[in-house]
Amino acid sequence: MPAKVDEKTCTGCESCVSACPTEAIVMKNGKANITDACVDCGACVQECPVEAIKMD
Repeated sequence: MPAKVDEKTCTGCESCVSACPTEAIVMKNGKANITDACVDCGACVQECPVEAIKMD
């Protein structure tokens, strides 16, 4: 998985979920979780208001 979510920083706002073109982000326990469907496009990184998602 190319992108990683810092669960301590993630606020669960779900902005990344709607930004993901491949629907690779699901919410788990109130936090964003990036699945294997991720294509490394970076849309979630740009959308996250608290910078909780980083590219590996």
